[in-house]
Amino acid sequence: MSGDSKFLTIAVLGGTGKEGSGLVLRWAQHGYRVLIGSREAERAAAKAEELNSVLGAALIQGMSNEEAAAQADIVVLSVPYSAHQAILETVKEQVQGKILVDVTVPLQPPDVRTVHVPPGKAASLEAQALLGDGVKVVAAFQNVGAAHLKDLEHSVNCDVLVCADDAEAKAHVMQLVEAIPGMRAIDAGPLANAVAVEALTPVLLYINKRYKVPGAGIRITGLE
Repeated sequence: MSGDSKFLTIAVLGGTGKEGSGLVLRWAQHGYRVLIGSREAERAAAKAEELNSVLGAALIQGMSNEEAAAQADIVVLSVPYSAHQAILETVKEQVQGKILVDVTVPLQPPDVRTVHVPPGKAASLEAQALLGDGVKVVAAFQNVGAAHLKDLEHSVNCDVLVCADDAEAKAHVMQLVEAIPGMRAIDAGPLANAVAVEALTPVLLYINKRYKVPGAGIRITGLE
């Protein structure tokens, strides 16, 4: 897999949602070929048209989750935890041999500001178990506020903790992080550490409400 953005295709499954569409915008703006996947291809196509109007160019395509995953080099999953397993099962074949970036957080509505540890300890660990060793699962982007991603005029003031068991896959995803202005990729260790990374999200959601901020993020101190 080439590290040059001109040769990489990214599929964002759940790209019609707030976080997913924000990532789509940022990567398309940077020069990646980006596909939006959805359970409804028509919905994905409509969102792609909407985002292309923001960018002023036809840079994004919308299609079904299966089609998007099949065409991509890197697949990003940004869906509610309630849909996580079902969507992974539908694209299991299409993601074999690829990197899957899991952005999913195991929130339990309505109490989304309290940490919930799922049966598999982390959504990304559950994804790896379901997909098998043929897929390199990377956990990243769970702690980034969607509002900041959508504002293309401003950099995103946030570090991104990246967890994976495969060093090459982790390096590719860290490049995706740093393609977005203001974001810094932090190697946060093996995929097992995603338990802590995912658990930070409900804490940040609590902070957002308590201090009335649109999207609290994290910064790791002591690094140059």
